[in-house]
Amino acid sequence: MAGRLPKDDMKRVTIYSVAHEAGVSLATVSRVINGSSVVREETRQRVQAAIAKLEYKPNAIAQGLALQKTTSIALVVPESSFSYIGKIINGLLNVAKIYKYNIVLHTSTAGINEMNEIIENIIKSHVDGVIVYNDHLKAEELNTLKNYNVPIVYIGNRMHGDNICSVFVDTKKAIYELVSSYLRNGIDDIGIIQDRKNPLADEQILAGAKEAFADFGKEFNGRIEIPSEYRTTYGYLSNYFKQNRHRLIIANRDSQALAALNSCQENQISVPDEVEIFCANDSKYNDMVRPQLSSFSIPSYDLGAVAMRIMTKMLNKDEIIDKEIELSYLFTPRQSTK
Repeated sequence: MAGRLPKDDMKRVTIYSVAHEAGVSLATVSRVINGSSVVREETRQRVQAAIAKLEYKPNAIAQGLALQKTTSIALVVPESSFSYIGKIINGLLNVAKIYKYNIVLHTSTAGINEMNEIIENIIKSHVDGVIVYNDHLKAEELNTLKNYNVPIVYIGNRMHGDNICSVFVDTKKAIYELVSSYLRNGIDDIGIIQDRKNPLADEQILAGAKEAFADFGKEFNGRIEIPSEYRTTYGYLSNYFKQNRHRLIIANRDSQALAALNSCQENQISVPDEVEIFCANDSKYNDMVRPQLSSFSIPSYDLGAVAMRIMTKMLNKDEIIDKEIELSYLFTPRQSTK
């Protein structure tokens, strides 16, 4: 028997509930809410009756639908990357302000279950688009979002699809060029520290090194895997360097590069005379330590700003010629390399 919803269910009433009750589209409900004159009187009355019956309270997203104005963009970032993404978020927010977009932040730690929960929350919140900076969100999970026709911009890794664009720095190419420069100088004893927290970046670094070695007719075998029983990179490297040496160590994150630096110094290995250390991601810590760590300088602010600009184009249905936008990096030599 039809009637009012129980009090416990009132909070779950959405614009979708109203559309279903009235038998109309979301756009029609939004036009009625915004007082549009293009709705037939009979349809208007039916929608208004559904709103009254369900005791629905319009929100900003519902009121923006009739005007085709985006109000909410979900930003997904991992907690472990907060030290890297400050400038990215600043660039993103500055562009979002221009277009009066609201940014809804979703943070995650590693774990497939939590990521599925985040995706479910994003879908339920009816955001207009999703911007992702997250090394744990894989293609199959992005497809889940794509199935809901939500525009997605991926920051940091190359990816595209019918409703997916990406803004990135080609880490694989950067590492390829770095490793190749050492190989040309006759240095092939290169170790790459595994980064379990950032599997996609780790994969790109390893692929770049392997490709460089292959082009020089060599096989790369300098992978430094961190056993699962070790909670930190330092815990393993402090013992590793007691018996192992490399001419060059490559780490993805500053914390891993610092772990390598401290472990070498504790084992009386001179940096950079005996071993050089390179960090793929630049951060404020790289030039604060001694010796200062060489790294790639990444245009972080531009990554965020360009990602937000691409999102506006996707929401406006503008033509996007290049769905994979590559930004340049800069090699920044410091004291940890010769």
